[in-house]
Amino acid sequence: MAHTITDDCTNCGACEDSCPVNAISEQGGKRVIDADTCIDCGACVDTCPVNAIHA
Repeated sequence: MAHTITDDCTNCGACEDSCPVNAISEQGGKRVIDADTCIDCGACVDTCPVNAIHA
């Protein structure tokens, strides 16, 4: 199952830069993860400064 970004996201973009498969993008002023592209590697979780990404 793909990771998800909670409402705690500050839209800093750190997660998008860390994703090796480019599964994260900005939509409507916040970051979202494309579940079909996400490989559940966890790189975004380790990069998020506000712990807004969960499995």
